[in-house]
Amino acid sequence: MSAQIKEITLKLLKTIIPLVFGILVFVLIFRTLDFNEIMTILKQDVNWLIIALSLPFGLLANIVRAYRWDLLIRPLGYKPRKINLIYAVLGNYGVNLVFPRLGEVWRCTMIKQYEKIPFTKLLGTLITDRLADLVSVFLIVVASFIMNIPYFKSFLEQHPDIFDAFYNIFSSVWLYVALASVVVFIWIFYRIFKNNGFVRKITETLSNVWSGIKTIGQMKERRLFIFYTVLIWLGYYLYFYICFYAFPFTEHLGWNRGLIAFGMSSVAVGIPVQGSIGTWHAMVIAVLMGFGLSSIDAGAFAFCVHTVQQLIFTAAFGLFGVLALPIVNRKQTKI
Repeated sequence: MSAQIKEITLKLLKTIIPLVFGILVFVLIFRTLDFNEIMTILKQDVNWLIIALSLPFGLLANIVRAYRWDLLIRPLGYKPRKINLIYAVLGNYGVNLVFPRLGEVWRCTMIKQYEKIPFTKLLGTLITDRLADLVSVFLIVVASFIMNIPYFKSFLEQHPDIFDAFYNIFSSVWLYVALASVVVFIWIFYRIFKNNGFVRKITETLSNVWSGIKTIGQMKERRLFIFYTVLIWLGYYLYFYICFYAFPFTEHLGWNRGLIAFGMSSVAVGIPVQGSIGTWHAMVIAVLMGFGLSSIDAGAFAFCVHTVQQLIFTAAFGLFGVLALPIVNRKQTKI
């Protein structure tokens, strides 16, 4: 019983700690702002029709993500139904709102259940999926940097401590000594205990994961994969940038400034906090204030867009995906 209690406690902590952290960041940001002024902006200055027009782009991007995932699964010899992939991807985001990063495990579990595909192989394809996203965000940030060098130069001049912190970390020889030590330790551990049942199970799991990752090299439709990736991130960008036109103080900023804000917000989404609460607000507000907006205007934009897109809309289509999966597979479930 004590082991079960420890396991439950650990799971609760993994859920509660990120949420508390996000809420704390959110409170620290907005306690310095006049919330009444923000609410006045939301009541009088926001074009809610434009906010509504942005929503289909986010949904379509996630549907295209399901089609891209299908390209990674098919080289493994499976042909899952696209409707299941779509609902699993949509539900993924709903689950992540409650349990950060558990949504990825949930969608693999659902496809394993309804399509009879090994979980570890699905996990491998999901890692490839996320690597593609990581590369995409990196390219977006690099592109926004190249097209807006004066802005970033001014930002680093105003915050020299950020540059100094990164320089001190990556110029330290101890970082590379530690990384090399970890690699050597893992290699020695494996050589000594490679016949151990637990180690063999880990090795087999990693092998299945690697087979999923290799699907990117086995795909016959690599160009389609790249095309889908471009569509996904173009959809996410429009999802975010169209909202600039809903506020009088952001409509003039232009697509290149929108690209900076979008890239930085995408980095914030990578932080494992439910719904990116607090972290997303902090990043977007900092960038918008760097463009010359007041803290009130930047806070109003971040609060409005995040609440509508990241919380309400994501929760809606996420819940739909979670509920729709067992319904479309009810015959299979009965069998």
